[in-house]
Amino acid sequence: MTAASPAPTRFTGDANPYGGGDPYADYRSEEFAFAHHVDLADRRLGGGVIAANDEFFAQRENLLLPGRAVFDPSLFGHKGKIMDGWETRRRRGTGAETPHPVDEDHDWALVRLGTPGVIHGIVVDTAHFRGNYPQAVSVEATSAPLSASPEDLLDERVEWTTLVPRTAVGGHAANGFAVDAPRRFTHLRLKQHPDGGIARLRVHGEVVPDPAWLAALGAFDTVALENGGAVLDASDRFYSPADHTIQPGRSQKMDDGWETRRRRDKGNDWIHYALTGQSDIRAVEIDTAYLKGNSAGWAALVGRDGEDGQWHELLPRTRLQPDTVHRFVLSDVPAVTQIRIDIFPDGGISRLRLFGSLTEQGAAALAARHRELGG
Repeated sequence: MTAASPAPTRFTGDANPYGGGDPYADYRSEEFAFAHHVDLADRRLGGGVIAANDEFFAQRENLLLPGRAVFDPSLFGHKGKIMDGWETRRRRGTGAETPHPVDEDHDWALVRLGTPGVIHGIVVDTAHFRGNYPQAVSVEATSAPLSASPEDLLDERVEWTTLVPRTAVGGHAANGFAVDAPRRFTHLRLKQHPDGGIARLRVHGEVVPDPAWLAALGAFDTVALENGGAVLDASDRFYSPADHTIQPGRSQKMDDGWETRRRRDKGNDWIHYALTGQSDIRAVEIDTAYLKGNSAGWAALVGRDGEDGQWHELLPRTRLQPDTVHRFVLSDVPAVTQIRIDIFPDGGISRLRLFGSLTEQGAAALAARHRELGG
């Protein structure tokens, strides 16, 4: 484990009991240097909590829900307080003479990443778990088929790499851990020592797709998160993140896309993307779903090959309609590794799709990286 910021990356100790009002008023957090990376465990990418040894008070699936945890002080069930997270029962010792759990006791959950990748940071969020959070947590990772069963992963022959050693955490806090493990992982084992509750788990990193799968597909969306595309930068993230535009599936509501604040100058907004690798782009889809009074008025696309390549026009400035899928067939455009969409003057789009295939050079580079990372 390595720290990515001089600021503290974790918190210890209880939070005060909830005293009314905004439950997040005394929540402890900070800006983590790794948080700009995509959440590899995102449920929208296919992440899942496939097993846990105990979920007596609150179910394991809550760990990967989008958005921050919700707290309702009046919500109780027949087992006790209903929490928006994963919460296990209190562990006990073996008898009256030894009532306390032993040092090795812990609860665990197995997490399948939505897409395999290199992990740069992990956030174990104990929001609203004030006196019932774990004393410590640890996180291990392995690489296995995405369809591996819990039994497969719990086999003693599976090799696990420690990403976060057993470390004390705090209640009602975002406990962040920078990770330095340059390997491609598919699954995590989250442990809480000895028991307790965790609201959310976020696993920030870079997607590393399977080159054999992409080669078998032939044409695919070369900017999609699940295929290794990424947002490098954006002019504005006021209402929603730019990487929503390359999430799987169609947008389901307005804030499931990218929307900027209203411009009061003569500029324009934009998103800069990295593709899976060097690609030949043959078709473009720009979707403005659910953006009805705040869709971008026009859009244009440019692309370049490499960090220092010359920008080339792929799609001239084109009128967009609200709440509409726009499709364009491209011809005679150069191979590119990066794309920028410019919208005029402001507003937003919900999704961008760039259909094409890797060039021979792009496929070779991806295969080499896959091998380097142990894929």
